[in-house]
Parts: sequence; structure tokens; C-alpha cells
Amino acid sequence: MWTGEGESKILYVQTHGTTDPGRSATPFFLAATAAAMESEVMIYFTMYGPTLLQRDVVDKIGPKGTVGQPLRYFIEQATGLGVRLLVCQPSLDLNDLAIEDLIDGVDMIGGAAFNDLAIQADAVISF
Repeated sequence: MWTGEGESKILYVQTHGTTDPGRSATPFFLAATAAAMESEVMIYFTMYGPTLLQRDVVDKIGPKGTVGQPLRYFIEQATGLGVRLLVCQPSLDLNDLAIEDLIDGVDMIGGAAFNDLAIQADAVISF
């Protein structure tokens, strides 16, 4: 799934969801920064992370709860710089979600694909 040759590859893993909004923006902010530094970047949402990508959530929460920039702002910064968003299929089930409940542009992958990305990444950072 990595496409770039010679670029550094960074995989962020987001495990926290809507119940911990203070941890919602950091992976997007860091991913956007890495992408601006010409790294190839992906964020993988697992455990409760997929709850952050719900269509009806991204405009309602942010790093300070309901005050300040909404999560959509940080998502659009990252994806605008080429950051790819990936979601764990079993984690959708865990949170009673379907891929259709999420914002556009999220790709669903399984455990083997995640492991392959992690093996090929230059850095894996977890939140």
C-alpha cells in the first residue's frame, strides 16, 4: 500500500475515540506536519479510533471538546497534504459502525494489511 520510493514512511495508530477528545487532533496534526516534510503518511484507526471518523462527529468535537477548531479542520489539513486514513474492520464492528457511517476517503483494511504497513514503515507511532 505504500507508494513512494525513497520517501520516509510514517504510520500513526489512533486507538482513542470520542470519549477522549483531547487526544483527537494530535495524530492529524503530526501526520500533516510529516506530510509537509515530504514523508508518506497514513493514520490507522483501531479500537475506539474509528468513532472519530463518524460523519456526525467530526464537526462536533475537537481537541478541547466542543471549544476551538472542530476535528474536521485537522482532518482536512492532513488529508489535504496527502495523509491517507485507514480503518480496522473489526474495530468498526466493536463500535457498531459501518464504513458508510464514516467520512469520505477512509479505506478499510484488515490485520494482515496493517502488519505489512507496519513492517515497511520507517516509524510507527501510537496514540
